[in-house]
Amino acid sequence: MGRILFDTATSANGFIADETNSLSWLFAVENGQTPDDSLLPSGATVLVEGATTYEWVLAESDILAHPDRWAEFHGDRPTFVFTTRELPKPAGADIRFVQGDVASALPEIRAAAGDGDVWIVGGGDLAGQFLDIGALDEIAVSVAPVFLAGGAPLLPRRVESDRLRLVSAEAVGQFARLIYSVRPTSE
Repeated sequence: MGRILFDTATSANGFIADETNSLSWLFAVENGQTPDDSLLPSGATVLVEGATTYEWVLAESDILAHPDRWAEFHGDRPTFVFTTRELPKPAGADIRFVQGDVASALPEIRAAAGDGDVWIVGGGDLAGQFLDIGALDEIAVSVAPVFLAGGAPLLPRRVESDRLRLVSAEAVGQFARLIYSVRPTSE
């Protein structure tokens, strides 16, 4: 069984999207459009996204009109999208819409991943739900040299230092790459 990873980019002051749920600030950073391959989890066989992330990706790349663009980032990997609404689906994409809590969907997500990793692409609250049920193994953050006035927080949970262990910290281009392993709660 693979790991469950929350791997994302954030502003230096902890926002993963701005006040309009846009990531344009991220793509304006040098190499933000084409991140170094070392910034993406190579062992991920399944992606997980919230509805806001999914809708932003569809709109930003005009994917419904150009469904071939879906594969540029997602490849042919199954993508689970947590939503409470009916959302459009690009032709040919393996998208599985999920309603309900993370714990109920987790067996299906793990089965689809097989021995590979599960990559929580966004958002922070969705990653927090995995953390809440003890199903998050790693948090990898690429910190961009940008400060935002507000927006979607990186992880809207209080997580104390006894739950996180720094695995690595390095500069990758303009980004500070921080990787933490997540320890289970001591309850």
